[in-house]
This record gives sequence, C-alpha cells and structure tokens, in this order.
Amino acid sequence: MFDHENKPKGIKRVYLATLNSSRAFLWLYKNESAFRQEVILLLVAIPLTFLFNISIKEQVILLLAIIFVIFTEIINTAIEAVVDRIGLEIHPLSGLAKDLGSAAVLISLIIASSIWIIILF
Repeated sequence: MFDHENKPKGIKRVYLATLNSSRAFLWLYKNESAFRQEVILLLVAIPLTFLFNISIKEQVILLLAIIFVIFTEIINTAIEAVVDRIGLEIHPLSGLAKDLGSAAVLISLIIASSIWIIILF
C-alpha cells in the first residue's frame, strides 16, 4: 500500500513534480514528432501574433489555442503509452482508445484553427 505519511509535501512536492514534468517534456520532444511540430508552431506563432493589429488579449487567446493542441497531444501520448504498457497485441479496445486520443487531437486542431480564423479574419 501507498504510504501517505511519507509523501512529499509543500515546496518539496512542487519541486519533485516539476522534475517529473521536465522529464516528460524532454521525452516528448525527443520521441514524439507531432509534439515537436506543435512546439515549433507555438514558437513561430509567438512573434507572428505581433504582425497583426490585434489586442494583447487576442494574442494570448491565439497562443492558448496552440497550447491547447499541445495539451491534447500530451494526453493522447499518455493514452498510447498506457495502452502499449498493457499489451502490444492487437485488440479492438486498444485501437479504439488510441483512435479516440487521436480524434481529441484533431478536434483541438479544429478548435485552434477556428480561433485563429475568427480572430484574424
């Protein structure tokens, strides 16, 4: 059983969580081409938003739309990792789980694209 008494608390917990998140981001960047592409998209979008005559609020909304895509990609990758951890054999539910994660990424891309179109045009 998990020992709740010895679980890190306070700033130590935050520090350890930050280390875990950093490790995950590095793994994603090294191993997931979609994640790399989305990070590059965000890095290109940051200066690009300054070229348009839009408010700071609108700039932030545009960038958050891309960050939402990155968030969804991370969740999709987590689903794929869990499914692969359970077993590599072909199973309809495993395929469904991966397809649903992929569909979530597609929806986030549609949402992000729609936000960009609505704000810029």
